[in-house]
Amino acid sequence: MKTWKKGLAAMVAAALLAGVFAGCGNSNSDEAAGSGNTVKFGFITAYTGPGAAYGQAMKDGVDLAVDEINKDPNTKYKIDLVTYDTKLNKTEAVNAMKKAIEEDKVLAVEGPMTSGEMFAAGPIAQQSGVVAFGTGTTAPGITDLGNFIFRNAIPGKLGIPITVEKAHQKFGFKKVAILYSNNNDQMVGEHQIYTDLFKKMGMDVVADETFADKDTDFSAQLTKIQQANPDVICVAGLYQESALIAKKAREMGMNQPIIGGNGFNSPAYIKQAGAAANGSLVATPWNPESDTPKAKHFIEAFKAKYGHEPDQFAAQAYDAMYLMHDAAEKAGTTTDCKKFRDTLAGIKGFEGATGKFEFDDNRDPKMDLTVLQVKDGKWVPFA
Repeated sequence: MKTWKKGLAAMVAAALLAGVFAGCGNSNSDEAAGSGNTVKFGFITAYTGPGAAYGQAMKDGVDLAVDEINKDPNTKYKIDLVTYDTKLNKTEAVNAMKKAIEEDKVLAVEGPMTSGEMFAAGPIAQQSGVVAFGTGTTAPGITDLGNFIFRNAIPGKLGIPITVEKAHQKFGFKKVAILYSNNNDQMVGEHQIYTDLFKKMGMDVVADETFADKDTDFSAQLTKIQQANPDVICVAGLYQESALIAKKAREMGMNQPIIGGNGFNSPAYIKQAGAAANGSLVATPWNPESDTPKAKHFIEAFKAKYGHEPDQFAAQAYDAMYLMHDAAEKAGTTTDCKKFRDTLAGIKGFEGATGKFEFDDNRDPKMDLTVLQVKDGKWVPFA
C-alpha cells in the first residue's frame, strides 16, 4: 500500500511539475510555446501606473518589432505575443510571470520592466527554466538570479561611472551630493554605486539624502544640499521624482550639473522638468543622432507608426525582441527553452537600433555607451 501511495505521489508531483514547465518541453511539443511556424513570447511591462512613460515606450518598441518581423517574408517563425501590464506593481509582475509560463506557455519573456519587479518575478522564470529578458533592469545583482535571467539594460555599475568620469573631466568637481529613492531597489543599488565610486575617486560627499517613490516635496532634502554647497548633484530616481527635484533645485537657485541614472532616460523627464532639465547628464546605449542604418530605420519606422521620436526604452525593447526572435530561429525551436537559452547566450555580432551587442559571461550587455546632456530641451551628446 505504501509503495502504491509513493508511486501515486510521484505521478502527481511529476504532473504538477510538467504543468509548470509545459512551455519548455522538447522540440516536438506543438502545444507549448508556439505551434509549427509560430513562436510565443510573453512581454511583461507597466504601460499604466507610475512608470507608464517607460512602459508605453517599451510597448511601442516591442509592437513595432513584432509587426516588422511578422511582415518579413524571410521570417521563419512568426511571433505570437502575449502582453501583460503590471502597473509597476511587484505582485502583478509575479502573477504575470506565472500566467505567462504556466497558462500561456511562452518560450521566453521580455520583462519585467524594473529591477524590483525582476527581483520578485525573476526567480519564477529561473525555477521554471524560462528566459526572462530585462530591458529596464539596471540594479546590481539582476543576473545573479540565475542563468535564465538576461538583460540588455545597461547595469548602473557601467553607466554611472562613465557619466561621472565624463562630467569630472569637464567640470573638475570635488564636492558631491547624492539624493536617492530609498524604497526602490534600482535606486538603492545606484546609491551604492555612487557611494563606492566617489570613495574610490577621493570625492567629498557633502550631502546624502533620501526620498521615496511618489514623493512630491523635496524642499527639506534640497535645503540641506544647498547648505552643503556641492559642485554636482547626483540623483537616483524615476523620471517623475527626478523632474520635480530638478525644478525645485533650480527654483532655489542651485545651478549645478545634475547627474542621473537610467531613470532619467525618458522624454517625460524633460517634459515634466521643463527648462530645469537643462544640464542634466546620463549614460545610455541610445544615441538619438546615430546615423547607422539600423538606428535610422528604427527612428523612421517608429515616427511613421507613432508620430513622435523614440527614446532609449523603446529602442532597447525593440532590440530585445529582435534578439529573442533571432535566438529562436537560430536554435530552430519554438518549444525547447534550454536550447533557446543557450543560443541566446551565445549570440555574437548582433546589431540593432542601439548598436552592436552581445552578452558577457553573466548575460549582461557588452556595448558602447554615449553620455547625453539635456540642451535646449533635448538629449544631445555631451561634449
